Amino acid sequence: RTEDEIAKIYSAAANNVSLIETETSPLIGFSETEWKARIERNVRHLEQIKAYTKLDGKTSIWTSEDFTAIDAAIVKGKKVYE
Repeated sequence: RTEDEIAKIYSAAANNVSLIETETSPLIGFSETEWKARIERNVRHLEQIKAYTKLDGKTSIWTSEDFTAIDAAIVKGKKVYE
């Protein structure tokens, strides 16, 4: 992946973080089960993003990115559905 592609992936992860941070209770029209599943999907997506590797399948694509917000969202999200 190019540096630009990696930057876009990292930037897009902010959407998942934002959703987890702002959805503190089920949205209107969502059952609690649906809400928890939505949060879980976003947590899993963030975990997948963090695990992205180069073509060798071993080396992370990430270099100096700050995962503080992503890690916090994963922890917060897991508390919702576990």
